[in-house]
Amino acid sequence: MGLLNFLKRIEPDKKKSPFLHTLYDGFFTFAYAPDSVTKEGVHVRDGMDLKRTMVMVVLAMQLCYVFGTYNIGHQHFVAAGQYLGFLEGFHLKLTHGLIKLLPIFLWTHIIGLGIEFWFAAKKGHAIEEGFLVSGALIPLIMPPDIPIWILCVSVAFAVILGKEAFGGTGMNIWNVALLARVFVFFAYPTTISGDEVWVSGFESMASGAVAEYGWAHGLFDKLFSWMDIDVFPAAAAVVDGYSGATPLALAYQGGWENVTATFSESQMFWGSIPGSIGETSKPLILIGAAILLATGIASWRIMLSMFIGAAIMGMMLNGWGATPFMTVPWQYQFYMGSFFFAMAFMATDPVTAASTNTGKWIYGLLIGMIGMLIRVINPAYPEGWMLAILFLNTFAPLIDHYVLEGNMKRRMKASAAAVSSHSVHSENEVTHA
Repeated sequence: MGLLNFLKRIEPDKKKSPFLHTLYDGFFTFAYAPDSVTKEGVHVRDGMDLKRTMVMVVLAMQLCYVFGTYNIGHQHFVAAGQYLGFLEGFHLKLTHGLIKLLPIFLWTHIIGLGIEFWFAAKKGHAIEEGFLVSGALIPLIMPPDIPIWILCVSVAFAVILGKEAFGGTGMNIWNVALLARVFVFFAYPTTISGDEVWVSGFESMASGAVAEYGWAHGLFDKLFSWMDIDVFPAAAAVVDGYSGATPLALAYQGGWENVTATFSESQMFWGSIPGSIGETSKPLILIGAAILLATGIASWRIMLSMFIGAAIMGMMLNGWGATPFMTVPWQYQFYMGSFFFAMAFMATDPVTAASTNTGKWIYGLLIGMIGMLIRVINPAYPEGWMLAILFLNTFAPLIDHYVLEGNMKRRMKASAAAVSSHSVHSENEVTHA
């Protein structure tokens, strides 16, 4: 209680120092739970419980962060032909992953929260907590070697034009994290195309390209030398024959056989493959999805219908079989790419998804079908969940509108039929009387 009373005493004046008050309010409401919270609903525009809901989503992603950090380092050393066992060179892989991930995480929050703080101060209201989730998602869906300046521009674009322009948290019509990724995709396509960008620490993936270690690696080298363990190898370079291609790129080039010639099913399932930072490990993503379902934050209807839609479209494309990618057995489509991450953390965003129960089934089914179609058909970018989710974000209000219209028409018909039946019954009673 002493700390609480102290914080209340130092509260800045809202009129004299709006920006300082905004910062204070953000810290205070993050640190202390309110006396009462809203009990029902997962997306209520109510400052009493929304921060805690957002924190639970962030916690569900933490296993993806841990694995993704380590996998950054693992893929780096695989490209160099060193420490090929997953747990070999553990300290070097984890350190390299942290060195690459921390700047991405920090700059995402510096830019995103800085913009939100500025808008909150200008509007004279509390900091909106929506960026807690967006700020956690953005690093996980980016390549590990994305240039920081491109990351900063994409975050600013997504927060300003995708969120604040619509009124802030709860008002945006598109998923903010996906807007940041789609901005990079369209503005700087070679940065996120999947050709040579999924392995960090090399200027290029050409054979013989030397590893680029910076001052942070040097600091850890001193620590590792003192501990008498391996340091970062000065002569590390990309080995001959290493492509750095993702399973999706390999599938487009030569089908499932081409994929399994490079990656085993076990590698793809557990996630020890090149890819976006947090999207590769399927079991850890599914654990996060289970947490969201158990806490009632995410909709099981959207998850299940999205899976069904992707499976149906996968079977249809198998029947067509016009390209190598179409011949990939539909069940193996789930081993590759970011389907489960998109299903668990992107499609279920309660702000941008359909809100009616029937609408959620339609919304998820269409994302699954359209996303799989884009993934397999599109030669420029062999993955479709980003575009499919943003497309259905746009139509989610329309889906809900027609679902509600249909419900009202059915109820009106039922009501009219009940009134008619009651009138006939009354007339029969009068006649018999």
